[in-house]
Amino acid sequence: MNHIMTLYPEYFDSTCSGRKSVEVRLNDEKRRMISVGDTIQFECLPDRQRKVTVIVEALYPHGTFEDLYRAVPFEEMDCEGWSTAEMIEGTYEIYTPEQERKWGALGIRIRLADA
Repeated sequence: MNHIMTLYPEYFDSTCSGRKSVEVRLNDEKRRMISVGDTIQFECLPDRQRKVTVIVEALYPHGTFEDLYRAVPFEEMDCEGWSTAEMIEGTYEIYTPEQERKWGALGIRIRLADA
């Protein structure tokens, strides 16, 4: 199955370069449809003109983003040198704590489709 998601430019570039091998998302209804072996087409915000396709290699569901960040090395998210508090604060700029309580967190291990 193919999924489409958007990324801010800095995270899009990190994914395209291969520096980022784990994508972090809310584990909502849309993400619960993802399976290992699926593809994700990431589109770069704001205009969604730049695109890259990745293959899902593994899924890491967790109850909270903090649990996920304690389980996955930050360098795999291209966030080496960040603290857990900085990671959570950055995540809460995208998702709310209420959404996190309702859905939990999901790490998606990816690799470039053309790699």
